[in-house]
Amino acid sequence: MVLWAQPSVINPSACRCPSHGHTYSQVPEQPTLGNTDYAFEMAISNIRYGEGVTREIGMDLQNLGARRVCLMTDKNLSKLPPVNAVLNSLAKYGINFQIYDNVRVEPTDQSFLDAIQFAKKGEFDAYVAVGGGSVIDTCKAANLYAASPSSEFLDYVNAPIGKGKPVTVPLKPLIAVPTTSGTGSETTGVAIFDFKELKVKTGIASRAIKPTLGIIDPLHTLSMPERIVANSGFDVLCHALESYTALPYHQRGPCPSNPLHRPAYQGSNPVSDVWALHALRVVAKYLKRFFCVSVHKEALSPFSLLNHQSVCEFIGTICLHGAQSHQKPRGPRSKSQHAPGKCFCWYWLWQCWCSSLPHGLSVVLTSPAVFAFTAQIHPERHLEAAEILGADIRTARIKDAGLILADTLRKFLFDLNVDDGLAAIGYSKADIPALVKGTLPQERVTKLSPRPQTEEDLSALFEASMKLY
Repeated sequence: MVLWAQPSVINPSACRCPSHGHTYSQVPEQPTLGNTDYAFEMAISNIRYGEGVTREIGMDLQNLGARRVCLMTDKNLSKLPPVNAVLNSLAKYGINFQIYDNVRVEPTDQSFLDAIQFAKKGEFDAYVAVGGGSVIDTCKAANLYAASPSSEFLDYVNAPIGKGKPVTVPLKPLIAVPTTSGTGSETTGVAIFDFKELKVKTGIASRAIKPTLGIIDPLHTLSMPERIVANSGFDVLCHALESYTALPYHQRGPCPSNPLHRPAYQGSNPVSDVWALHALRVVAKYLKRFFCVSVHKEALSPFSLLNHQSVCEFIGTICLHGAQSHQKPRGPRSKSQHAPGKCFCWYWLWQCWCSSLPHGLSVVLTSPAVFAFTAQIHPERHLEAAEILGADIRTARIKDAGLILADTLRKFLFDLNVDDGLAAIGYSKADIPALVKGTLPQERVTKLSPRPQTEEDLSALFEASMKLY
């Protein structure tokens, strides 16, 4: 006779091993739909990495049986080596394609619609996106709406701005070739754009729109200007910090009634923690080296690969919260011609401000204020991040974690010649109400902040970010 033992539940408090001693190992006894979630889901694209690997893209399309390919890029990139490398491979393997090079840097709802119209007319059976996050996100949107021609534009846009409907239609294969090392868009199911009517950034978030394959060729970043390298690095930095300090996935609510409805933005978890800490270490070690000619190539490959690795950390189960949301509301455009295109740190702060500012720069400008604010929750994680970035915490008090991380970030940014806060790029206290108003709709990321925020809190964060040094 065989006796089956009833499985026992491990009591985490009684076991101190790495697996069961962690709070994430505490599985709810009876997950109740409608309360907080009890699961997280990793969803990223296939990735191929290597110097010169772009030459294989023609073979990939041939293997897919693609007969009519849409190649998306922007006007500047269309003249640069990354696009030429793709074109050479397409020609070598006899791939029939059309080029769309009208992608807008920091896309808008209208620029998305223009690309969607092109895709619908072209009736393509595969897509290739060559560029940064703007190009790849635009291509995702074009692929989605071409596959769902009867859908209204707001059907798939994130709530509360759009309807946030789940994507149930099959999409065509999309191969993404990133030319920057910050957004990680080649592995994510997210497409971000400026919604001009409300002057906010929002997006589409669905695992269904993630690229089929991301081709990471570090040679493409050789053509990046120095400041774009810095801005890409700042994006990775804030992604990692926000991911590691975000609300844990099992504290996010409500629990979805169907796995299909589990959001892309899920919160921190054991897998994302590993990649977040790794990303911080790579940023701390290599970002400054990138600006030294003698070690530029040494820093090139780690940063290109980190672009993907950081995405495993924050987008597989997207864990962003603060800096990224502050960037999204920043008005119609920067008031400063010195630094066009910046965003604010905290996913919800960056989502709100200036559409013409580089995303990475915008998120990092509010990062000191954001993490000083969030450190009341899980201060030990904030302190650990500060140590990785160079702070001496041997005599630090846990209650000072936020101030220590904020000071560490300021020194890091000062060494890289970052603008002295929002005032340095033309903003003043008079702009704060509009910035706060633009931040409030960013619910997909603000809800992952470990510490809830009021309008007064947001105003104080923007005010504290007017000057960094």
